[in-house]
Amino acid sequence: MGNVIHAEPTEVVAVVRLRRGVAGECKRVSHLVPIPDSGPIPEYLTAFCGELIIPGDAEVLDRICGMPCEACLTRSARRAHRRLH
Repeated sequence: MGNVIHAEPTEVVAVVRLRRGVAGECKRVSHLVPIPDSGPIPEYLTAFCGELIIPGDAEVLDRICGMPCEACLTRSARRAHRRLH
């Protein structure tokens, strides 16, 4: 018999940044935001770094581009490490 791989439920995470005009350029970093798997989109989304983001003020990106939020990347790596162990 071969190895069996079991899929684990994963969290849906979006890459978002504030739209141009909502914040100055230095605040327009790419945040990692967990998206609820059911129900309506909440009034505020909370990025891994703790930043509260109003969904209408943000654009969803298809990848991390521009300046990434270092705190989001660090917390994302820690979350992944905890899931592995």
